[in-house]
Amino acid sequence: MAEKQDVEWKESWRDEYLKWICGFANAKGGKIYIGTDDRGHVVGLPDSKKLLEDLPNKIQNYLGIIVDVNLHEKDGKEYIEIDVPPISYPVSYRGEYHYRSGSTKQQFVGSALTDFLLRKTGQKWDAVPYDGITVDMLDYESFDIFRREALRTKRLKEEDLNCTNEELLNKLGLIVGGRLKRAAILLFYRHPERLFTGAYVKIGKFGDGPDLLYEDTIEGSLMIMADRTIDTIYLKYLKAAISYDKDVRVETYPFARVAVREAFFNALIHSKWQEGNPIQIKIRDTEMSISNSCSFPEGWTKENLMKSHKSVPYNPDVANTFYKTGYIEAWGRGIDKIFSSCSEIGAEDPEYEIEYGDITIRFKALDLDYSTDKASFNPSDDVLSDVINDVLSEDDKKLLRLIIEAPSATQDWYGQKSGFSIAKVQRMMKKLKNQSIIYRRGSKKSGSWIVVDIQDKNKLL
Repeated sequence: MAEKQDVEWKESWRDEYLKWICGFANAKGGKIYIGTDDRGHVVGLPDSKKLLEDLPNKIQNYLGIIVDVNLHEKDGKEYIEIDVPPISYPVSYRGEYHYRSGSTKQQFVGSALTDFLLRKTGQKWDAVPYDGITVDMLDYESFDIFRREALRTKRLKEEDLNCTNEELLNKLGLIVGGRLKRAAILLFYRHPERLFTGAYVKIGKFGDGPDLLYEDTIEGSLMIMADRTIDTIYLKYLKAAISYDKDVRVETYPFARVAVREAFFNALIHSKWQEGNPIQIKIRDTEMSISNSCSFPEGWTKENLMKSHKSVPYNPDVANTFYKTGYIEAWGRGIDKIFSSCSEIGAEDPEYEIEYGDITIRFKALDLDYSTDKASFNPSDDVLSDVINDVLSEDDKKLLRLIIEAPSATQDWYGQKSGFSIAKVQRMMKKLKNQSIIYRRGSKKSGSWIVVDIQDKNKLL
């Protein structure tokens, strides 16, 4: 019989096997048989009587637990069974914490050790108090966002919100013993990335392969990240196909906004911020992926995630605050909402990937027809055709190709890709603006360039 999750075979005793007992105690319990080969065949123990006396004391002295140590005999050969129960509190061996996983023993280190200790003591990472940050150091804009959204979604009444920030934090359960919880700092401190490395969002627009066209970093509290990220994606990184229902302009995006929003908020509340990894959003013409560090509840798998399940947030205090704003539901419906939103716009079901402590949701883009798009600033097609065919130089057309490819890129990027100097790029773009061929949508920092003659842009390619 081969070794398995709860069985270990050993021919003789060594004190290092106390680590295996520690691993069983911290997992689901198990048995170690001393005096057997690695297939479970009894080979006998010459010192079985002495071990029967020594092992219980040694286990108690080194591990602080009591286990059953039994002497057995088979075919005239004696062997010892050590029966280890699961222990509800953390068990260590000389300051080390071990865990039985499958047929192997693993030692907890780093964030895995933190997770293990918190789980065994019944605490959550975001509920641990943090010293050095006080209420008056928190961000007023973040509180304004919370109050605005909680009132808009009617999750809280105006009289509940008409209080000081400290009173509000107390109502949300984000203060314990006069100290702010980690959740309070993530949610309302302006610069959480200074305290928890990686507490921010990275967005990147990619071309073919690994080619990064442009990127953004969204920093600030979780309230600010939640308020700004989705708008940044849809205003700067995605292009809508334009159609008209009678006289009403209809914009259709390649990804379901409700689904992307839900997936992003899930990443915010489930992310293992202690890992030091930001949430990463990668956008291509054909797909969008959202990735974050994660830790599933014990016993959960990808299959559990895809089924109907109760809500088990990794950061419950963060999740509770997001619920109060109306950002999320509290019933584990996030996955259903993501899939149904994609289905409503005719998109494929998203795919989940889970590996190496990360979870990624991947959305497939709708195959949209942009050929009938019309920008709001729209001179006649004849004039634009004349401009493109008769007035613009080859250098102008080369720059326009880059603007169409990456409308939110910087002038430095356009210069590097085209081989033009920055000064030349600036002159050319000014000329294109004056000729009403391009215009700027959004702010200088987060906006994008619009090529007005979208219908004729294929002539440039």
